[in-house]
Amino acid sequence: MRAARYHHFGDAEVLRLEEAPDPHAGPGQVRIAVRATSVNPADLKFRAGLLQAYQPTTFPAIPGMDSAGVVDEIGAGVTGVAVGDRVLGLTATGGAAGHAVLKAWAPLPQRWSFAQGAAAGIAGHTALLALGALGALDGRTVLVEGAAGGVGTAAVELAAGRGATVIGTASERNHEFLRSLGATPTTYGAGLPERVAALAPDGVHAVLDTVGSGSLDDLILIAGDAAAVVTVADYTGPARGVRLVGGEKNMQENLAELAAAGERGTFTPHVSVELPLEEIVQAHRQVAGGHTRGKVVLTL
Repeated sequence: MRAARYHHFGDAEVLRLEEAPDPHAGPGQVRIAVRATSVNPADLKFRAGLLQAYQPTTFPAIPGMDSAGVVDEIGAGVTGVAVGDRVLGLTATGGAAGHAVLKAWAPLPQRWSFAQGAAAGIAGHTALLALGALGALDGRTVLVEGAAGGVGTAAVELAAGRGATVIGTASERNHEFLRSLGATPTTYGAGLPERVAALAPDGVHAVLDTVGSGSLDDLILIAGDAAAVVTVADYTGPARGVRLVGGEKNMQENLAELAAAGERGTFTPHVSVELPLEEIVQAHRQVAGGHTRGKVVLTL
């Protein structure tokens, strides 16, 4: 199969298209013919060797943590899915390839493209883990730091769908976009506590940090309690009493919830850029720039 691979750690230029062996579905897995895969910030960290202490990389490595495509092989013990089904999922093998094995999956909503399905997996799963850690949201005010990014856009829509009043931080060029998702926008950076206080005079009940930009002190001040702040990106959080959320817990259930929300029309993954697999180097550079609205997706 054709795949994007890297044989050593480095910047985006270590990625190259080449032929690779086809993967096969093991027990409890399915394989898909990949139609789209997204580029996540973690893909860049894996490629650079920054996560080696947490999850060692075996070379040659194929990036891509979530994909969407058509099931073409089913592993032992798998039920409820058939060859030919359109699905989205989280990969056990890299998604930037002609075929990928999924460790968790859900039906692709009829109203979504393959690109949207690929954009939903990691961002939506991570957002649901974080919102779950924040507890009941109905009638509460939630601040999402980095609300225009992949996890941020998912968190805004999903939190609003759970009855929360959402305030989201983003650059001014993304404020109308955040309003379209159901959030009240404000800019990030110096003076954030004062700006949020003006928007939420009765206070903020919970805060989700999606970017790890060094704003935790302000976010704790806004929430009034470090225990009311959750981060998915700042590894200094636990030392300050902030919960760090992530991992593989509830993958299958969370993907099913995302797909159901997609069918209802209450969650739509936002794809800002679609590029062919041949332009994976440019896609990684785009994500590294840090100003992507929603997700960057590679199509096959």
